[in-house]
Order: sequence, then C-alpha cells, then structure tokens
Amino acid sequence: MSSPADAPPPAGIGPRVLVALLVGQVGMHSAMAGMRMAAALQALREGHGPATVGVLLALFSAAAVVLALHAGQLADRHGYHRPVALANGMTVAGALLAVASTFVEGWAHFGLLCAAAMLAGSGANMGMLTIQRTAGTQARDNAERVRVFSWLGVAPSFSNVIGPVAAGLLIDHAGFAAAYGLMVLLPLMSLWSLWQVPRRPVAPGAEGGQEVPAWTLLRAPGMKRLLLVSWVISAGWDVHAFAVPIVGHELQLSASTIGLILGTFTMAVTLVRLLMTRVAQHLREAAVIRVTMVGAAAVCVLYPFATSPWVMGGLSALLGVTLGASQPMVLATLHLLTPDGRHGQALALRSMAMNLSSTAMPMAFGVVGVALGAGVLFWLIGGALGAGAWLARRLPSPSAHAPG
Repeated sequence: MSSPADAPPPAGIGPRVLVALLVGQVGMHSAMAGMRMAAALQALREGHGPATVGVLLALFSAAAVVLALHAGQLADRHGYHRPVALANGMTVAGALLAVASTFVEGWAHFGLLCAAAMLAGSGANMGMLTIQRTAGTQARDNAERVRVFSWLGVAPSFSNVIGPVAAGLLIDHAGFAAAYGLMVLLPLMSLWSLWQVPRRPVAPGAEGGQEVPAWTLLRAPGMKRLLLVSWVISAGWDVHAFAVPIVGHELQLSASTIGLILGTFTMAVTLVRLLMTRVAQHLREAAVIRVTMVGAAAVCVLYPFATSPWVMGGLSALLGVTLGASQPMVLATLHLLTPDGRHGQALALRSMAMNLSSTAMPMAFGVVGVALGAGVLFWLIGGALGAGAWLARRLPSPSAHAPG
C-alpha cells in the first residue's frame, strides 16, 4: 500500500545503518544458533533420547510462533529501539539460563535448557522481525528495499556458522558453561546497533488507539497468495535439510561429504544474495519469484536421480540459488501489500507460517520418507513449488504501488 501523499519520504538506509542492522541480526541469531547446537549435544550427553532432544529443538521455533504477533505489534508501535532492546534481553536471559543448566543435574537441567530455548528463540525472532520491518519502512524505494533485504538474507548464513562453530570449539576446549558464556556476549553486539540506527517516528495510527487484529491483513489483495508462496519456499528449505542426509546415507556417503553438500547449498544462497545487492534495481519481484520457483521445482524433480556426491552438490547449489533469490523478493512484495503502520504484523504472520513449518513439517517428512522414500519428498515439494509459481503469476509489481 502506498503512503499518504503528505507523509514524509523514507530516509533511506545508509552504509552505517545497514551495518548496524546486519550486526544486530548476527548478534542475536548467532547466539541462538550456537545455543541450539550446544543444547542438543548437552542433552544427548546427559542421556536424553532423540525424541526428548527433538522436543528441546522444537521449542526454539514453537515459542517464536506464540510470540510472533506480539513482537510484530510491538515493532509497529515503537519502531526499532525498544523491541530490539527487549529481544536482546530475552536472548541474553536464555543464554544465562543455559549457563545455569550446567550446574544442575537431572530434569532440572533439562527444564532450564527448555526455558533457555524458548527465550533465545523468541528473542532472536523478535529481533529479526524488528530489523526487517525497519529495513522495509526506511528504504527509499523498492530497489533499495530489495538490496537491503538481500544483505539481511546473508546474515543468517554467517550466524549459522559463527554460533555453532564458536560453541563447538569452546565445548571441546573449555566445556558447555564456557560455550554458553560466549552466547551471553554475542547478543550484546546488537546493543551497538541501538546507537547507530536513527530514531524515526512510527506511522500514523501505529501507536495508540485500538489494536487492529493481524488476521485482517489477510483481506489485503494478494496477501494470502504471497504468504502461501512464502510457505512453499520455506518448505523447500526444510525438505532439502531433511532429505539430503537420508539420500546421502542411502548412497553410503560419508558424514563429511553430506556436510559439504549441505554447505554448498548455504554458500550458493549467500552468493546469490550478495549478487542481488548489486543488481536490485534491475529486478522485478514477481517475475523473480516465478522464475526461481520454477527453477527450484525442476531441481527437486531431478534430485532423486542423483547418484554421486558431485551431482548432489551441483543440484544443491542450483537449489540454493533459486530458493535463496526468492526471499528478498518475497519480503519486498510483502512490504508493498501491507498498509502503513502494520508491517510488523505482516512480517509476524509470515514468521508464524515459517516457524510452524519448521516445527511440524519434519515430522510429516519423516512419515512420508519412511512410507515412500526420501526421493518422493523432493517430487512432492517440486510439485508444490511449481504450483506456487503459478500462484505467483498474479502477485503485484512495484509499478502498481508507490514506494514506501
């Protein structure tokens, strides 16, 4: 939705602000990612079974689902600084509880880890929603919006390396308490961003007054279509992460080889988003979403026929390029469809769908994989991506909306 004619134009996002947004996201996300890996390993070493560990890991996403709408509304009412400070505090509190868990035993230890997972997952998600909302509302135009969202899309890739690698090294050399102690410090990077991001007035109607339910956003033209497309893309990520180890095991590949294949996907996502920061002004959101979904569908159809690690690595790279290029376009289009003052709510709806997918879909994948084989999962999600590309053909283009 376009801004009112008398509203001040967006300030734009300069290099200093962009770096601050990136640092803010990396600080909280890397702490959460490191805690997720360390908590799972600690629970296993304490004798808990895989099912119990699965519940622990699910709490990182499940708690974020519960609090997503509140987080989005908080960002709409207060802008950047207060929600990020709160998100940072929640993430630090989660890490402190994880530190405390190393000094107790039995189910008290596991209970502290569960509480830590909920706090860290909710804090990192609140921070991400607030940062994305700030990027969308302060960008001058849609080309800058795509460029900034592409940069922000790189942050999770770095975070998923920094957090787990640092935690793993400290666990091996100094123990779990030291690893969690580092996770306490990482979110403090986000506090630096509070002094670098300028305070901007919230949109009229976003602060005060009666809160409009987030679900009414589904009435906006194209919103349900876009959220469904976003969910299908997210499910494609989940299928790849779930099925590649199974397919690799069936081909008797080593664990390091399977890890390299998954790493190839992440590297491709990072590289394509870096490229998009350079060519954002030449890209049309709806067209890119359609093309990348068709490309991802084709890769998924071919994946079950891969019989060597080289072919799997090449297909993983192609899938990373296609799925990775779609997210900044989805976020930019979401901004266009959202009424002023409600961008936090819209991002929260998308976050809820993605976190629900990450929580529930692996269980569904397991049932289908056991019954029909992992290859069928690729064909099913390939069909869903193809259908999503057909849905995306009617998404709006920026020319139909004023920037802002």
